[in-house]
Amino acid sequence: MSKEIIKALRDAPGCYEMGWRLPEHTNWKDEQMSWKKTCYIGDWSFLRNLVVKGPDALKLLSDISVNSYAKFDIGQGKHIICCNEDGKLITEGIVLRTNEQEFRIQSVPAFYTDYKLHSGKYNATSRHDDTFHYQVQGPNALYLVEKLAGDSLRDISFMRFRKIYIKGREVIALRQGMSGEIGGFELQGPMEYGQEIYNAVLEAGQDFGIRQLGRRTALINHLEAYYPTYNHHYVPAMFGKGMEGFQEWVAANFPMLARTWKISGSFEGNDISDYYTSPVEMGWKRIIKFDHDFIGRKALEAEVANPKRTAVTLEWNNDDVIDIYASLFREGEPYDFIDIPQPERFHAQVDQVLKDGKLVGKSTIPGYSYYFRKMLTLSYIDIELTKPGTGVTIILGNPGTPQKHVRATVASVPYKKDDRRGDLKKLPAYLKK
Repeated sequence: MSKEIIKALRDAPGCYEMGWRLPEHTNWKDEQMSWKKTCYIGDWSFLRNLVVKGPDALKLLSDISVNSYAKFDIGQGKHIICCNEDGKLITEGIVLRTNEQEFRIQSVPAFYTDYKLHSGKYNATSRHDDTFHYQVQGPNALYLVEKLAGDSLRDISFMRFRKIYIKGREVIALRQGMSGEIGGFELQGPMEYGQEIYNAVLEAGQDFGIRQLGRRTALINHLEAYYPTYNHHYVPAMFGKGMEGFQEWVAANFPMLARTWKISGSFEGNDISDYYTSPVEMGWKRIIKFDHDFIGRKALEAEVANPKRTAVTLEWNNDDVIDIYASLFREGEPYDFIDIPQPERFHAQVDQVLKDGKLVGKSTIPGYSYYFRKMLTLSYIDIELTKPGTGVTIILGNPGTPQKHVRATVASVPYKKDDRRGDLKKLPAYLKK
């Protein structure tokens, strides 16, 4: 049965219609430079936003995620991580505490939380809010959002949020830092005035070199700053025995997400679980807390005590990348094509990583960073090989096609310098009126 699941995922078409408005607004190179030099606005409103409320709301979150909620303030956000019984990652995203018994869960964890809530075990209710999510990120983001709000935002710590007002509209400003830059925010509010806020950001952003982020390059941001993405940088552990109900739930409630279920790449597992990744392998061991019972706890206790793999960025050898493109202009069957800056089709690519001919890990979908002039991949490899500068080999190419042995060099995650937790009070004030 598991072989049939793998075949079905390999044969699936994948999805070409994820959000972020247009594929490009100016052009992908210009848009990539915005989160290093100026700022951008990116539209993540296609993500779902679930509000869970009630006496058992916190217990529900505690039961289904590895996170500790012993300290979870109103006005705080957490990176919520949900696993299956084997400790493999189903999904992850953001949860905000908006009241004593009220929480907002974003992205795919919204579906998983709602699915578990409907088991009937919890005294809580849920509703889906039609909410806009606009990321305003980059080195000028703080100054732009302060101009919009007409107020200082220096009091907002990383992964904290509060209400601000833009054009008289109430908006939640979550300090998130998706670009890895200090002072990045996600603006959230009711979709009924979403376009009004979007236009206001664009207008005010002209003084700050703002760009609109298109879907062709949006996830290069995630690649450089290490924000692994569902069914792109990891295969969600939601296929196979025991997960059929959740698959049906997602397909019924968010069919576009279900259309992203596709696997490609040189790695060939014998069981669908071979494609899964754990939060330990993804470098999130510090988030896993054993102060509560949760799904997958036993498996993760064993893995935390004896981890085998962790996350790195792999830099592809430039000459090998050039040879992949050169094969399109030679006689014979070319190597599998790599779209730049990243594949238009949203899916999970899983490639073999070798050291001296031995399988030592799995590499994910490649992306091209114009700023660094490198083809990069997020990868999960044996811990003893994670020292920066270590050489490995990626096997590029689906089974049955010509496969390229790509030389690669281990680098850190995040690849780009991480300034998102910096002290906003140390930044200069925005003086322009």
